[in-house]
Amino acid sequence: SFFQVILQVRNQVARLNNVRYFTQEMNETANIEKCVNNVTLLGRVGADPQKRGSEHPVVLFSLATHTNYKYESGEFMQRTDWHKICIFKPNLRESVYKYLKKGQRVMVNGRISYSEFKDAEGKNVLATSIIADDIIFFQ
Repeated sequence: SFFQVILQVRNQVARLNNVRYFTQEMNETANIEKCVNNVTLLGRVGADPQKRGSEHPVVLFSLATHTNYKYESGEFMQRTDWHKICIFKPNLRESVYKYLKKGQRVMVNGRISYSEFKDAEGKNVLATSIIADDIIFFQ
């Protein structure tokens, strides 16, 4: 019927307008879109921190976290994950380098960073690091 045709045309125009508004909105907000990359780890330091670089210094240390599993048999299993922690913030970097020691329990807040480099044999290697924003020391 005539009214059904009018309704179909109106719906198509409405869809096109919505697409146009959505696209315009996306273009206007794409540069200020909020994203989240947060990680919090609680574990033990695997080795005393190392300081590297002079122009852009960084302090690095490894952090072990554990996940416990229980099998149907009742046996417990523990899996250890090792995380590479990088500290660039000057005050935090110096405190960590001076006071943090192997075996100490810490909580790290930061973000995950992925990078790629070539090893000694020329093969591409993917590396995952945690860029620390804050570290809480425990006794």
